[in-house]
Amino acid sequence: MQPSEITEVLHRPISQELLARDLTRLAYVAQDGTPRSIPIAFTWNGSQIVMCTTKNAPKLPALRANPMVALTVDTESHPPKILLVRGRAELDVVDGIPEEYLQMNGSYEMTPEQRVEWEAEVRSLYDGMVRIVVTPTWAKLIDFETTLPTAIEELVRRRAERQGA
Repeated sequence: MQPSEITEVLHRPISQELLARDLTRLAYVAQDGTPRSIPIAFTWNGSQIVMCTTKNAPKLPALRANPMVALTVDTESHPPKILLVRGRAELDVVDGIPEEYLQMNGSYEMTPEQRVEWEAEVRSLYDGMVRIVVTPTWAKLIDFETTLPTAIEELVRRRAERQGA
């Protein structure tokens, strides 16, 4: 997929809505060779998806060994809206708490007092974190109104050919 095609998909209004959500599912291959898909908070910085995790997270050795990942951001309502992204995870070990981590957890409903307590707890628990940064190399938006899964698009095309013949 060409960079311009990826940009076009990611800049669609529905994609932007999905990229403003706070949770994605990160799929990767674990060290034992089996697939994993985990929910993880994220933020979109306009060109990359950024997730943060503990420095001792089990996914990190797996991502170092095989950095290719897939992400899914979707809705719970019908028809679902689904953004699929593939890319390569780059790991960035940082001291302290990354600003993205504080930002991505800022959308949860907390009173100002709860927010202060939460942030103090986070800062006392972590001496550093790992930023998992994914630059999309492929993207597809499925909204079941203007775009469909590839297999369904194929069935629609075949039906149209049969009806037109």
